[in-house]
Amino acid sequence: MSIISLPLQKEKVLAVGLMSGTSGDGVDAALVEIENSSYDTKVTLLAFETLAYEHSLKQRIFAACDIETARVDEICRLNVELAEKMAEAVLLVLKNTTVQLSDLDFVSSHGQTLHHLPEEFATMQIGELAVIAERTNTLTVGDFRPTDLAVGGQGAPLVPFVDDLLFRSTIKGRCLINIGGMANLTVLPKSLESAVIAFDTGPGNVLIDEVIRIGSNGTSHFDEGGQLASTGRVDNEWLKEILASDRFLHKSYPKSTGREYYHRELARTFWAEGIKRGLSFSDIVATVTNYTVEAIAITVKEQLDPHIQLDEFYVGGGGVHNLYMMKQLSKRLNRPVKNMEALAFSSDAKEAIAFAVLGNEFLKQQPNNTPSATGAKKKVSMGKIAFPSFKN
Repeated sequence: MSIISLPLQKEKVLAVGLMSGTSGDGVDAALVEIENSSYDTKVTLLAFETLAYEHSLKQRIFAACDIETARVDEICRLNVELAEKMAEAVLLVLKNTTVQLSDLDFVSSHGQTLHHLPEEFATMQIGELAVIAERTNTLTVGDFRPTDLAVGGQGAPLVPFVDDLLFRSTIKGRCLINIGGMANLTVLPKSLESAVIAFDTGPGNVLIDEVIRIGSNGTSHFDEGGQLASTGRVDNEWLKEILASDRFLHKSYPKSTGREYYHRELARTFWAEGIKRGLSFSDIVATVTNYTVEAIAITVKEQLDPHIQLDEFYVGGGGVHNLYMMKQLSKRLNRPVKNMEALAFSSDAKEAIAFAVLGNEFLKQQPNNTPSATGAKKKVSMGKIAFPSFKN
């Protein structure tokens, strides 16, 4: 790779986008070809892989996210170790393609969020960019959130900027829902003159996964296909209590959240309460799964439907594979809910692709945040850059 001068002048680039979400499952890597920028952006997915984290690493990440167990020395170690994993993911996604490292124009990494304090304009994502750049010998972009926070934004959500570029329709109002560790949505009104609305709705898979770990004594880490939830009975009285006690759910947008609010201790509390109520393992999972569904549905019905015509709902992220959740979501929204493949896009690769696009906009020195979604005072070009060392 030759060191480039900014702004990036090429109309067509090869890049790898990296995403490691709040579920802590591993690194998603998307190899993409990107043409042009802004609303002329065209993206072609060439390859996608997920490099899974081993169980011990997951536990260390979760411990580092918890203010009761986080240690500064461990965070320092993880900053480097996760960067090594991210670099490994770049190599993995290229493995079965004809693309060489030297062909890449850049790598763009979201990093691993440890803590997010939007009301204090502070955040922390780790996965050292300098390590990724050096191991891949490729210019590396990342750490997007702080720039938005610096101008009064929430620093999240970031993906809506890309949703607007790629999925806006002038015929129908669209709502794109991402269900990862947390759940968030992007509202794309059919009028191009209307601003994008986007924010976190609350928990995605994070509490479901934690309850599965507790109930299985660590032998399972998620409810595959939603099979366990589908056999359970929802305790509607308890669910109403959970929803009523959720301070984040009824907060007006823009808003963002993470493991600092929906954490392991909350999942343990749910498990204990479920047992106290005489519920089975599957009953608890069904109830907690419907917590995620209701958080999304209530938000749409109370905060969006009265003001915006939403005709189409599309879901991406790990939650798209939970068939029970998808069925319940369609039922509660009283509208069809489809996966991203219905838009000829990968549900699993969506966020990794988005960070490649965000990196492309940054390298072309163009704004890549969405003030109407984050609450930022102005448009900014988010990101930081690390160059690989020069070779003699």
